[in-house]
Order: sequence, then C-alpha cells, then structure tokens
Amino acid sequence: MSYKTILVHLDKAMFANNHISLAAEIALANEAHLIGAAIVGVSTLKFHEARIDEKDPDLASHLEFLVERARHFVDDFESAMKKACLPSYEGRVVDGESDYAISIQARYCDLVIISQAASDKTHHVVLPDFSEFVVVHAGSPVLILPCNSQLNGIGKKVLIAWNGSDKATRAVSDAIPMLKRAEIVQIAIINIDPKSELLGENAGAEIALYLARHGVNVEVLPPRHASNVGMTLLSMTNEFSSDLLVMGGYGHSHLREIVLGSVTNTVLKKTNIPVLMSH
Repeated sequence: MSYKTILVHLDKAMFANNHISLAAEIALANEAHLIGAAIVGVSTLKFHEARIDEKDPDLASHLEFLVERARHFVDDFESAMKKACLPSYEGRVVDGESDYAISIQARYCDLVIISQAASDKTHHVVLPDFSEFVVVHAGSPVLILPCNSQLNGIGKKVLIAWNGSDKATRAVSDAIPMLKRAEIVQIAIINIDPKSELLGENAGAEIALYLARHGVNVEVLPPRHASNVGMTLLSMTNEFSSDLLVMGGYGHSHLREIVLGSVTNTVLKKTNIPVLMSH
C-alpha cells in the first residue's frame, strides 16, 4: 500500500519553508506522481462572463496579476522537482478559489499536502479556514504542514490520536504508507470512557494489533485524562518528540462556514509539527 498520486498546494509558505522538498521526498518514497497546483484565487470564467475586463481595467489588471503569480509558483515548483530528480511530476495553474479548487483536485489523489493557515497572513492568500475546509471537503487524507517551521524529514516518530471512531479509523488507514516507514508509532488515548464500545476492554490493543500486522512498530501509551484534549495532544507530541500527528478531522460544513470540533480546531491552529487528518 502506498500513495501513487500526491497533490501539493503551491503557495508562499510552501516555498519559504522548503516544504516543496518535503513533498518531493514523500513522492519519491512512494514512487508517486506529484502534482503541484497553483490556484489563481478567483474564477477567471466568472470575470470573463461578466465582461469585467472591459468594464473595469483595474480588475482586469488584478486578474492578470493573479494568473501570473500562479504561473510563477508552477515554474518554481517544476525547477525544484528537476533538482530533486523526481521522475514523475506536473505543475498546474488551476482556476477558481483556493479552498474549492484544491478540494476538487484532491478527489483524484491519494494524499493532499497543504500549509497551515498563517495567522499573520504573511504567506497566504487563502481564507483563514482554508485548512479546515480542505480537510472536510477533499475526500482524501490531508497532510497539513506548519506554516512557520522548517522541517527535516517527517514520520520517524508518529503519534496517533485514537478514540475508536470512524474518523480516527480512516485517518490511521490513510496514514499506513507513512506508518510503515516510522521508527516508532505511539497510540494516544485521552479521556477514555470505560463504558464505550468503541475502544473495548483493552483500549488501543486492537488498533495496535491491526498496525502490527502491517509491519508497524507500535506502542500503546497509558490513557490520559485532560480538560483540553487538543492542547494535551500537542503537549504529547512535544513530550515524545513526535514529528507527525495522525488524527480524524471532525466537523461539518454549511456553505462557507466550517464548524469543526474544538480538538481539531485547536490542533490545526496551534500545531508546530505536520498533522495528517482524514474526515
């Protein structure tokens, strides 16, 4: 089992933090085709249908700028892939708004790589809920990279947030190509309900056995209790020097409003290590 088609969203943070190289490493490890998608940010079709380019030269000029910026990202991506000697890759300039466009492109990929939304908006031209939107709508596992961190590899020490739910189960299954390469995979169980049928009598034992059959070196950590599960997970990644957190993404969407559980929201906003989420 491996990822064969990987999508990476091209933005300033990806280049500023050398995350493009990390995407190439993941693609090489999986012998995957890597797609670098630069999103224009608006629908050029809507602009042209409305004949805005003729009515408002300033808006037409801005549209041209957005398209050229996307092309520049693609050029830089392709140059980086040549240097990385990646056998199979392509760059795409994609029309539309970033959240919808990436989510649609993701339907045909095994893994999507995006940057965490930057609170200071230095590196991003996307909405603050971009990460949340893609997690909910991609239909594929999403690897979120911290926007202000230089990363030297990923997935040697992995922490899994496990609660026995369908979302957590899918995240674990989606992460197996990475988990099989990890030195150690640790299972974190927080605020276990002794009456829950999701975890069984021996919390974590079944998921550990499942992963062991895949050749994963796995350890179940003692269950913990916490008032803030999200912050406790992040604290545990620091405690165990984890370089990847795997967890389910919880939430639902209503038009452009994304409502995710507090744990997911906390992790997406506060993490300083990569997070693989599945919804």
